Amino acid sequence: MAVKGTGPYDDDNVFARILRGEIPCRKIFEDEWALAFHDIGPKAPVHVLVIPKNPYVSFIDFSARATPEEITGFTRAVGKVAEDLGLNEPGFRLISNAGPDSGQEVPHFHVHILAGKPLSVALA
Repeated sequence: MAVKGTGPYDDDNVFARILRGEIPCRKIFEDEWALAFHDIGPKAPVHVLVIPKNPYVSFIDFSARATPEEITGFTRAVGKVAEDLGLNEPGFRLISNAGPDSGQEVPHFHVHILAGKPLSVALA
């Protein structure tokens, strides 16, 4: 089910519940700005989700309302996760879906880190 890229935040979405500790995850990184964990339905050998700790529906919402410190902290967390996983070589892909046409399924801004094999250049 695709979600809107803007609008009210749903406090009962799966990522909000993970952040509250109500649902377990396979955590690989956490700091004051972000939580990173393995995707439960991986699309590549490495498929990690990085989510901000505060409630943002999409990238548009995050970029409009997050503080400069949150934006910097989150961006650095994404970079640290990729580096810690050794993905600089041979490379990785970052994806963030926003809104119904993108296929965003969880109404909480997040970034997918995909790696571990040559990835298709086709948009899917």
